[in-house]
Amino acid sequence: MAASQWNTLPAEMKYSVIDHLPLPDLTAFSLVDKHAYALCVPALWRHVHIKSCQALLSYVRNVPASYQRFIRQLTICTKSTNPSSSSCNVISDTLASLLSQCSHLEHLSLILDAALHDSVIPSFASLTALTALSITHCGDEQNQPLSERLVVSMAATVPHLTDLSLNCIARSAMHAPELVGAHPFVPVVLGDGTIPDHPLLGSDLSLPSLLRLPTLKTLRIRDTHLGDPRWSTTPPCCSLQILDLGSCYHESQEFNRICTERIIGNVGHTVDEFSLATAISADCLATAKAEQTPLKRLRKVHLTPLFPVENVVDTLSALSDSPVEQLSVKCHEDDVVDMCSALEDFLNLRVERGQTALFEHLSEIIVDAVADLNEEMSTKPVVSISADQVDAVKHLQEYCRDLHLANVAPKADSKCAAVANAYAPNKPSFAGRTTTQH
Repeated sequence: MAASQWNTLPAEMKYSVIDHLPLPDLTAFSLVDKHAYALCVPALWRHVHIKSCQALLSYVRNVPASYQRFIRQLTICTKSTNPSSSSCNVISDTLASLLSQCSHLEHLSLILDAALHDSVIPSFASLTALTALSITHCGDEQNQPLSERLVVSMAATVPHLTDLSLNCIARSAMHAPELVGAHPFVPVVLGDGTIPDHPLLGSDLSLPSLLRLPTLKTLRIRDTHLGDPRWSTTPPCCSLQILDLGSCYHESQEFNRICTERIIGNVGHTVDEFSLATAISADCLATAKAEQTPLKRLRKVHLTPLFPVENVVDTLSALSDSPVEQLSVKCHEDDVVDMCSALEDFLNLRVERGQTALFEHLSEIIVDAVADLNEEMSTKPVVSISADQVDAVKHLQEYCRDLHLANVAPKADSKCAAVANAYAPNKPSFAGRTTTQH
């Protein structure tokens, strides 16, 4: 298109064209002239990623405040690239100043090297468009833990929060005095009593108080101690649809199981999608049935790479009363053979009990092998897997076929070990997919 033709287009059409440009082309076009740059500003600032506390300070000093209104997705890491890093107060004030200018921010991810000053909390009240908040502690957990009181207060201050993800959050001594000096060691925050009461939650800023946020629909908590007994007694004011519970590596599998069951018993009746890293027992769900059917809306179950393979059959059996349609499993590449064997045992039990008695609505099983236990590395390239793992997946597919659960058809992608895309009249179809990621 000639420059004269481009200049005659209305502004709305120009913005529409720019919105469809890949980032390299967008950047190149913004360098044409001042007019082109002005047109590209909203698209260039739609997704902003700040990678260190020094970058944060530089960004706020040099980027015009008027640009911040274009940000829709913001990721900030406060990890320092300089040993003589800025103080907590400076970082907190800078972050608060930036957030107060992001009037249209929808997704915020904070990767914090250390705790922030509580003066940052009021700035979250101005984020009226924010629906998704992720807070991860990436620093020294023992010497600079991130307090649950600070995190809960920040989340509760967001007016319309629906999606909350927390990673590596430390308990507060105010809410968990029994953990101070206890064995095994669990990081506990001292001196966070100065965090002011919240208008909605008051002084109870423990993790279970998140259930009192009325707009919350998705809750993910990983690498965090979930031993607060108030998880079972706090009346939920929200209707959680997606629940993702990890485990605390400072505690035993049995302890983590009890914590998971406690939360399920309280909020499980509204959950549609459930991701878990620990086993659950049928006794837990049977006890919860006294008041209301647990996990009565559950449609999707995800087992993370940390889930113990030996508990697959028992846990899936415990969920047999739920209308599960999809089961997805992510496991370490070394566990593929054992996981496929465990799934075969579960399918065999399903046949013995009858399909109407165990996972009647199940239509898809997905198995993904990852080279790293961090399952978020899903964007990495797919690589080949071993012959034993290929055989294990093929055997699982053949087992499904022999049980007349599905007709198995391989996928053309040679980098995938095996895929079952199947259909059988009046029968559930099962898809098993294995990929190796790193």
